[in-house]
Amino acid sequence: MMTPMRYILLVLGIIVGLHYILSFTHEDYGKATSMSRLTDYLSGSDAPHRESVPDQYYKPVEPVYTPDRKANATFVMLARNTDLMGIMSSMKQIEDRFNRKFNYPYLVLVRYISALTNAPVEFGLIPEEHWVQPQWIDENRASAAREDMMKNNVIYGGTYRNMCRFNSGFFYKQELLQKYRYYWRVEPDVKIFCDVDYDPFLLMQDQEKVYGFTVSLYEYAATIPTLWDNVKAFINSNPELVPPGNAMAFLSDDGGESYNRCHFWSNFEIADMDFWRGEAYSKFFDHLDEQGGFYYERWGDAPVHSIGAALFARKDQIHFFHDIGYRHEPFQHCPQGDVHSKGKCWCDQGQNFDYEWYSCLNRYDKLFG
Repeated sequence: MMTPMRYILLVLGIIVGLHYILSFTHEDYGKATSMSRLTDYLSGSDAPHRESVPDQYYKPVEPVYTPDRKANATFVMLARNTDLMGIMSSMKQIEDRFNRKFNYPYLVLVRYISALTNAPVEFGLIPEEHWVQPQWIDENRASAAREDMMKNNVIYGGTYRNMCRFNSGFFYKQELLQKYRYYWRVEPDVKIFCDVDYDPFLLMQDQEKVYGFTVSLYEYAATIPTLWDNVKAFINSNPELVPPGNAMAFLSDDGGESYNRCHFWSNFEIADMDFWRGEAYSKFFDHLDEQGGFYYERWGDAPVHSIGAALFARKDQIHFFHDIGYRHEPFQHCPQGDVHSKGKCWCDQGQNFDYEWYSCLNRYDKLFG
């Protein structure tokens, strides 16, 4: 026979079980019997802010726009674990301004990101041979170069070598990227100022563009003292790879004899990976890599990509995304006039790097007359 205490425990168990079942299956009951509601009741508080806003005041969630077609494209993010919050900030802006409408996937090297988007998110590990300094590099020479740059206060003089080499010639070789053609590079802590209501990937595809940028500027001379000499040596050995109608005039003011140091700022780039994978750029990167300049100097992926795009593509295949407002410290591109209004941009039009003294946009403009 059951004792009175066992009956009491059984009844309490049944009551608690029914409570949990009703809480999950009947929303109003769950709200009425929630711990916060009971606490408020016991404390006697009737403060208005403790009441939830009725559903009637919320705008229904708009259905996700499904475009008729999409390009074979992805966002690419390369980040250290310490960049997590910066990546999340950048990704939130990309989603708010563009990707919530187009749902392109992300390829990212850090975790805890997928909650910000309904788009697929893939994670990959970089093979060691694509990232670490090659064994054939003379470390004594490389370390002496780093020390000299740091002593002379050259920006990033002691860092960035592996990353610059990876972004120049290896990121598009990653296994997870092989199924994609186009990419939009996203860095931590950038700002996207405007709505992007069209598909830039399809624009690239349909108009046969291979490289897109928002900011262009001069490279630090101390980081690339022998880069152009090696570029000229490659061109002289492979003249058939340089097509007519290229953008050499963006890079040089004397027909290629010297380099004016102009480049597209590669922390933002929308580009065609098949162009990087092609014969011309592949041979070009291999030639540069063999010279060791990524380690003996500090060749950046921005000038390497820019020189590659300017020499091995036609000038009309390089696109200035004038309507995408963008900031990566310390420079920003802010769309002007009607474009600013149309994109609902929130940047200050007076804070625009386009035609500042250190910008190269005027040289890009001159390519087209």
